[in-house]
Amino acid sequence: MAFELTLQLATVLFLVALVAGFIDSIAGGGGLLTIPALMWAGLPPAAALGTNKLQACGGSFFASLYFVRKGMVNLGEMKLAIGCAFVGASVGTILVQLIDASVLELMLPFLILAIGCYFLFSKKITEDDRARVLTPGVFAFTAALGVGLYDGFFGPGTGSFFALAFVSLAGFGLAKATAHAKVLNFSTNIASLIFFALGGKVVWLLGLVMLAGQAAGATLGSRLVITKGSKIIKPLVVVMSLVMSLKLLADQYQWSF
Repeated sequence: MAFELTLQLATVLFLVALVAGFIDSIAGGGGLLTIPALMWAGLPPAAALGTNKLQACGGSFFASLYFVRKGMVNLGEMKLAIGCAFVGASVGTILVQLIDASVLELMLPFLILAIGCYFLFSKKITEDDRARVLTPGVFAFTAALGVGLYDGFFGPGTGSFFALAFVSLAGFGLAKATAHAKVLNFSTNIASLIFFALGGKVVWLLGLVMLAGQAAGATLGSRLVITKGSKIIKPLVVVMSLVMSLKLLADQYQWSF
C-alpha cells in the first residue's frame, strides 16, 4: 500500500506511539491513541488496524523482553499459554470476517468498566501471589485461548483482560500479572499481524516508525511496573478502563464532545 510519510508526520506518530507504548506496558489502552492517529494520518480503517498491530508488536515485544530479563517471566513455563493465545487470536481474526460483532460491541464497554471496578475495589489486587485457581494447563486452554480469541475478534482492553485472568485465576500479584499479560499480548499481536499482512493491510514504513516509539515507551513503562508496582498499575488500569468504556459508548451512540 503506497503512502507518503513526511518528516513531520513521522515525528508526530513516533511521539504518539511512545506515549501509547508507555500506557500499554502498564495498563493497556494505547490503541485509543494510535488507531485515531493512524486514521488522522489518512489510512483507511483496515490499514489503520493492520498497521496498529505492527507497531503494537514493538511495544509488547520490548515490554516482554524487559520483564523476561528482569526475571519476572519464565518463558519456559508459559509455552502452552503463549501457543493457546496465538491460536485463539488467529481463529478470532478469521471469525471476525464471518460473524456479526454487534452484540459484543454493545456489551464490551460494560465489561471493560467492570474490570476497572474490580481493580479499584477488589482486595485481591496486591503485590502478593496467592493460591492458583486453575492449573497452568487449564489456564492456557481457557483464559489464554479465550482472551486470545477475543483479541483477534475485537481487541480493546485485551491487556486488562489478560492481567485480570492472571490475578484472579493464576493467583499472581499485580506486577507479575502485568508482566505475564504483555507476553501473551505479544503472541496475540503477532498472530493478528500475520493475517493483516497477508491481506496487504499493513503500511510497513509508517508502522516501523511507530514501532520505534512503542519500543521506547514500553521500556520506560516496564521499568515503572517493576519499581512502582501496584501504586502505578492499579490507578492507571482504573482510569484507562473508564476512558475505554466512554470511548466505546461514544462510538456506539455517536456522542460528540
